[in-house]
Amino acid sequence: MNDSPSRLDLLLFARRVVEQQALTSLAQLERWIAEERRRDAARQHAEEREQQRPEWLVQYGLNRRNVESVHMGDCWVAAKSGRCRPVTREQAVDALRHQVPACTHCRPDTALGFPD
Repeated sequence: MNDSPSRLDLLLFARRVVEQQALTSLAQLERWIAEERRRDAARQHAEEREQQRPEWLVQYGLNRRNVESVHMGDCWVAAKSGRCRPVTREQAVDALRHQVPACTHCRPDTALGFPD
C-alpha cells in the first residue's frame, strides 16, 4: 500500500493553504481600510473644528462677569483657561477700546490694528 498522499489530497491541501492566506490578506486589508477611515474621519473632524473656531474670544474672570482679556480664536492661553466666550470682531474692538487688556501671547490688539 502507498502511504504518500494522492494528487487530489495535495491539491486540496494547497487549496486550503491558499484560502487561509487569502483570508489573512483580506483581514489585513480590512484593518488597513478601517485605520484609513479613522484617519479620514479625524482629519475631517479637525477641519470642522477649525472652521467652527471663533476668530476672537474674551476671557472672563472667576465671577464670570468681569472681562479679563481679549484673545485671538487660536490662542493656547484662552484654550487653557476655559473661561472664554466667542465674540465678533466688533465686540473685540469695542472691548479693547474700553481698556480690556489684550493677551500678551496672541496679541489680538496688533491683529486688530491697535497701537501699542
